[in-house]
Amino acid sequence: MGRVRWIGVLLLAALALLLWVQPPWVSRIQLLWFDTCQTLVPRTVKALPATIVEIDQKSIVALGQWPWPRTVLAQLVREIARANPIAIGLDILMPEADRSSPEHWLDNMPSTDADLAQSLSALPSHDTELARAIGAARVVLGMAGSPEPTGMTLFATPILIEGASPNDAASVRAQVAQFEGVLNNLPVLERAASGHGLLSASPDDGEDGVIRRLPMVASVDGTLVPAFAIEMLRVAVKAPVLRLRVHGGEIAGIAAGGFSAPTEADGGARIHFSPHDARRFVSAIDVLQGRADPEMLASKFVLVGMTGLVQVDYQGTPLGERMPGVEIHAQLIENLFEQGLIMRPTWARALEIALFVALGGILIRAAPLWRTPATATYAVAAMVVPALAALAAFAWQRQLFDAATPGLALFVLFAVLLVLSLGEASRERRALRRQMQLEREQSARMAGEMEAARRVQVAMLPRDDQFRDDARLDLAATMVPAREVGGDLYDFFKLDGRRLFFLVGDVAGKGLSASIFMAVSKALAKSAAVRHPDDDVGTWMTTVNREISRDNTEALFVTAFAGILDLDSGDLVYCNAGHDAPYCVGAASGLRRLDAGDGPPLCTVDDFEYHGEHTFLDPGELVVLVTDGVTDMRDPAGAMYGRARMEAVLEGRRSQSGSARAAVDALRGDVQAFAAGAEPADDLTVLAIRWNGKPGIPRSTGR
Repeated sequence: MGRVRWIGVLLLAALALLLWVQPPWVSRIQLLWFDTCQTLVPRTVKALPATIVEIDQKSIVALGQWPWPRTVLAQLVREIARANPIAIGLDILMPEADRSSPEHWLDNMPSTDADLAQSLSALPSHDTELARAIGAARVVLGMAGSPEPTGMTLFATPILIEGASPNDAASVRAQVAQFEGVLNNLPVLERAASGHGLLSASPDDGEDGVIRRLPMVASVDGTLVPAFAIEMLRVAVKAPVLRLRVHGGEIAGIAAGGFSAPTEADGGARIHFSPHDARRFVSAIDVLQGRADPEMLASKFVLVGMTGLVQVDYQGTPLGERMPGVEIHAQLIENLFEQGLIMRPTWARALEIALFVALGGILIRAAPLWRTPATATYAVAAMVVPALAALAAFAWQRQLFDAATPGLALFVLFAVLLVLSLGEASRERRALRRQMQLEREQSARMAGEMEAARRVQVAMLPRDDQFRDDARLDLAATMVPAREVGGDLYDFFKLDGRRLFFLVGDVAGKGLSASIFMAVSKALAKSAAVRHPDDDVGTWMTTVNREISRDNTEALFVTAFAGILDLDSGDLVYCNAGHDAPYCVGAASGLRRLDAGDGPPLCTVDDFEYHGEHTFLDPGELVVLVTDGVTDMRDPAGAMYGRARMEAVLEGRRSQSGSARAAVDALRGDVQAFAAGAEPADDLTVLAIRWNGKPGIPRSTGR
């Protein structure tokens, strides 16, 4: 999974860089998120400080097509001023003279009557009449920024820069929206106005047809000019100048008298929009004809603008609702009045990228370790929780944080990690299948080899039916390895016509190593017995101990019990090298143990001198030899089979005249029934020899 993590780290770095550079398509996604915040949490209108006197379709039908004579506009301004508003704003551009004014009546007439022309020029000019009306009230005129020089005279309120040195003033001017020229009103109107404000959005704002921000201050050919709304506020508070507050080399806000409003670093303001509200509007014809409620104009910011469907271009808003430009300016005034502007902190982008890197780093760390559902749950939470937090910050603090582009970047990171992890998992599964196939093949080969070893081990053991023609003897044996092969051994063969040699041994441990050492020990033991058939059994045990110890580099040891039975007389000589003492079971003699002739296990004491013992068997008496795999067998609960249970089984054979095979099968069956399928603790071996006596020759009972 290291490759997946390295690719994830590289992708995380690339996505973080992309979020920092913020190409246009990333900015568009970000704007969609900001619009979504406004749609989900639109501004609730708490007060209506601004009223729009709309030149609507009803007014146009009543007074004729636009443009109206300036005398009508003058009358409209006087009627509004009569209600005593705190400021009037004309969202109307009048760069040309009123062609309906008397001095222009003869402009397109063929008459050259000088007396008529002189009489008409003596009549009051419509533009002059409007200028008088504007001069008599607190009126702010609008201007439109132009990307090209227009040659028109700029009228602007002085803006002082606070918090910046004279050398920094030029850089401050460079931060704001830039226009090369301006389209404004006739000089006679501009000189009569109390204020002059910019109506345009920044050149970079509204490119997609949606107005989200308006510049609170802009530069027209190097001269700072205020926004239409902030200029109306300045006129309302009667401040002579505006103050642009600068902090740390960046614009922080704008102030007029005792009023101030925060701005973003470029001097712009984000409007928190509310849906269209008809309570903001009053028809111009109603104002002119005295039908308007004076309370809608008194002590209000009154904006005059066009809303007639044919006359005005409606602008898109983040709410998905189109509004006339004059209503957007009214909403900005409401934001300023309520101190409800939306702010995007300057450190917001750094925080968003840092959070993305942290959450993405956890995702990269977790993806190879967690299951896919857990990883997907984390990824969804890492996208949803920041989005909810950003929405909460907008609803409660009016601060904008971008959750869309980091969330989309996290989704891309998760998708790539998921594909890589699934591919890596697929490769690992294929490798695992190949490994499992190899292991199965190896296991099959090993099983075959172990089966062959088991067959070899079984073939090395003598057959217990080779003496079935000898009436003096009945012999049976069994060995059950704890694994495929075992470390128990037994052997029996005739030294001559009347003597039977038998041996039972147990190599320390079990499995393949024990079986190999068992084979070596059995071969050396048989070789010693064949080479020295007349030796005492103790001497034989001493010889075997020496020969087995010679090449025992692993320090293994063997317990062994060996005996020589005279098949004519029943005389049994034996020697015990650390093995469990065998039992003798007879109808007359009962159950007894051959517990004499003991010595240490083979290969534990060098050059130990073993000494044999002897006893006599009654006709029909059994000699039963076992390894500790019988007494150490445990059941599923962990209880041990034990010697007492074995003796009970052997005691049960006393009253029965069964064969050696019956005794072996009875003991083996009882042990396996006790184990009930539990794994054996050690190899299990049972050897039973029944001496039947020599036919026709009775024997004394002395032992």
